[in-house]
Amino acid sequence: MLGSPGFPLLAKEGDLIIGGAFSIHTQVSNPPLSFTDTPDPLKCSRINFREFRFAQTMIFAIEEINNSSSLLPNISVGYKVFDSCGSTLASTRAVMGLMNGEERTLRKTCSSQSSVQAIIGASESSSTIVMLQMCGIFQIPVISYFATCACLSNRKEYPSFFRTIPSDYYQSRALAKLVKHLGWTWVGAVRSDNDYGNNGMATFIAAANLEGVCIEYSEAISRTDPSEQVARVVRVILGGSARVLVAFLSYSEMDALLEEALNQNLTGLQWVGSESWITAGHLTNKRYSAILTGSMGFTIRKTKIAGLQEFLLQVNPSQDPQNDVLREFWEATFDCSFQPSLHGQTQCSGSERLQDISNPFTDVSELRISNNVYKAVYAVAHALHNMLKCGQSGEVVNQSCAWKDHLAEPKQVVKHLQRVNFTLWSGERVYFDGNGDPAATYELVNWQKNREGETVFVAVGSYDASLPNGKQFTMNGINITWAAETLKRPQSVCSESCPPGFRQAVIKGKPICCFSCIACAAGEIGNLNNSAECSQCPLEYWSNENHSQCVPKVIEFLSFGETMGALLTTFSLFGASLTVVVLCVFFRFRHTPLVKASNSELSFLLLFSLTLCFLCSLTFIGQPTEWSCMLRHTAFGITFALCMSCVLAKTIAVVIAFKAKRPANTVPQCSLPLQRTSVLSCTLLQVLVCMLWLTLAPPFPYKNAAHATERIILECDVGSPVGFWAVLGYIGLLAALCFILAFLARKLPDNFNEAKFITFSMLIFCAVWVTFIPTYVSSPGKFTVAVEIFAILASSFGLLFCIYAPKCYILLLKPERNTKKDMMGRNQ
Repeated sequence: MLGSPGFPLLAKEGDLIIGGAFSIHTQVSNPPLSFTDTPDPLKCSRINFREFRFAQTMIFAIEEINNSSSLLPNISVGYKVFDSCGSTLASTRAVMGLMNGEERTLRKTCSSQSSVQAIIGASESSSTIVMLQMCGIFQIPVISYFATCACLSNRKEYPSFFRTIPSDYYQSRALAKLVKHLGWTWVGAVRSDNDYGNNGMATFIAAANLEGVCIEYSEAISRTDPSEQVARVVRVILGGSARVLVAFLSYSEMDALLEEALNQNLTGLQWVGSESWITAGHLTNKRYSAILTGSMGFTIRKTKIAGLQEFLLQVNPSQDPQNDVLREFWEATFDCSFQPSLHGQTQCSGSERLQDISNPFTDVSELRISNNVYKAVYAVAHALHNMLKCGQSGEVVNQSCAWKDHLAEPKQVVKHLQRVNFTLWSGERVYFDGNGDPAATYELVNWQKNREGETVFVAVGSYDASLPNGKQFTMNGINITWAAETLKRPQSVCSESCPPGFRQAVIKGKPICCFSCIACAAGEIGNLNNSAECSQCPLEYWSNENHSQCVPKVIEFLSFGETMGALLTTFSLFGASLTVVVLCVFFRFRHTPLVKASNSELSFLLLFSLTLCFLCSLTFIGQPTEWSCMLRHTAFGITFALCMSCVLAKTIAVVIAFKAKRPANTVPQCSLPLQRTSVLSCTLLQVLVCMLWLTLAPPFPYKNAAHATERIILECDVGSPVGFWAVLGYIGLLAALCFILAFLARKLPDNFNEAKFITFSMLIFCAVWVTFIPTYVSSPGKFTVAVEIFAILASSFGLLFCIYAPKCYILLLKPERNTKKDMMGRNQ
């Protein structure tokens, strides 16, 4: 050993030595470096009662093991406790002191054997890393009770590291899930500027981004920073709009931040804390209550250690009068001095009672980290017990250990530490996974005031990383105290929630949590608050007025109940009735020359077919069904084919009768059987076409959702377009033949000009149906059906009026012209 060696603050000899590194002091004075003189030794000050309790807990556990007959029997365990001062420089000196002996070995052979078999510590991740970089070379195991940096789980970098506190890998994710669960999507973040804070915050930010949580700002502080830097960070927090602050801070940085927060009156924030400070009892004093009441964070479960409180209360400088740290502890606890004071300070007697003091050292109500120290000591003891082949741990029998100095090599301790698996008296199971980490289970604690006005840590939830995703985080329903001691959960969002029916639209240049709300488009819904995207309604559904849910689309078809349907029904029935009236008139005057000259049989058949034409339009009105779709098109095709066949037969008869040169030649050509045959054959041909159509590809009801997005048009699909246009084409062919023949016979005698009337009727008929085709193709929805009905009615009325109106006029109003002479007269 060279230079100014470091010596343990607390020590005890034994067969086996367990080292300890605790931040017993919180302030370290870095000596000035002149590079010409030997630097002054480090000076640590301001005793930390909490860490001193951790050190005494280690000693308590070792004493318990020494008094045990079942664990390491006949083997005495000693200890060396060094002060790491929460500093990497002091930690370096501490680990060197733990590894080295106290003798000077200059120019002598160095023993490779370490003076300790394992090291318990340190509190900070950065200090632990510094220690591992040195003692890891010699495979000396380090078991930390409070270093949570996820980086320490790297087995390749730190093969001899273990810990009894879960990694921040899990804590950071638990904090992200907590923030998301409580609806806070816009948070501020502050961290310690060291391995613990930087790694923990980086993991939290990554997990928060996956949960959809945005970080408004992320600041770092160190306890060695000048006050101006800490003041700047507090100003950033005050200037932020986030009402939730995630603080990944060591307790020393937390002290510095809270002092400056008091100076700048930083209140009303919801604090979410890391395990390092969330259960630190010394922060619950009244000075900080206005700032921290309502804080939340994850911590390990608390427990009770039997006998620890009694052991702590027995600590007294009289145990080792020469021990400086015991005297310093006593002086700081009772605010007295063992040295005569010039400033009138109280003289310490040594008989003061710790039972009368309430401070972090004597407070055993929240044994969480102390229990980690306790578990770490017992883990080392069980590893040594198994390594020395002392028998099965826990058996109360006379045992002896195969004690040899070389058996206690550190690398063997590492090997057996990896395998330890035991249960403490409290029922807690202790083991390490492949990375040297324990099981990751946490309690969610909330800072609340009890009836006496004291701050207590109430467990309001839990997190267990071993459970399946989605079941890891739970809250137990206990009422939570929020910031400023209110019972209403604070809101912390960049943008207000988008109500159902709206979606979030990211604002360019801002985080995804800052957005504007845009109404969902027609046919899309957002049925939740803060929907990132609007979802499309299924084909047969449409969005309601608020775009919050999908409702069935309005099914549209031409019904009898609506105005257009009722009007078309009225015209259809009126046309049929009028045709029946004409039929009755003709039947009444069936023996008169006019009716006889009009080919009465064809006239009656034409009137019958016209009646069917008017009535077939009714099949197009109402909800389409499988039968109505087949009926409407076939009925339309057959009745109009019959109608056109009758008109064609009449036209042929007229042309032949008046174009014949000799009457004898007209008799066979105009005979009744020939007319009947022509009508029947023309109609049967259309029936055959319809039968083929219905057999191969019949019309069927079809929900058309493509033509109108907001409604479903219930219509009849023609099935086979070829069949549909064949039926229409055949009717058009008959109409064209009628028109041509009637046009040729237009110059018949004035007294009998039926061909002229047929010509007019065919002109109307053809005009209607030629116009119908483009209108039918372009008309939307139920108007398509209405156009088809209109075409049927218009052409039917055209035939009725053009052919029968002049005859009815003579029959009813000019009966004097209804004579054979008038019918046969030829006016040259």
